[in-house]
Amino acid sequence: MGPAGQLLLLLLLPATAAQTSPGSCSGCGPLSLPLLAGLVAADAVMSLLIVGVVFACARPRQGSTQGAEDGKIYINMPGRG
Repeated sequence: MGPAGQLLLLLLLPATAAQTSPGSCSGCGPLSLPLLAGLVAADAVMSLLIVGVVFACARPRQGSTQGAEDGKIYINMPGRG
């Protein structure tokens, strides 16, 4: 979908939203407080789980093969030697 198709979609969205009736949601009511608290708690747990997995995967690994390379001195490495 190119830019023209996206622009057309954005222009047609208000027209389709205006045609839907406001009472089309059957059985939708306010959320109970325990359900809302459970959803917020589940969201917090999942967010912490995602952050933990990203942190564990992104940290540098210990004992990689790079440690064996530290003792070598190369000519074109001015910081070593």
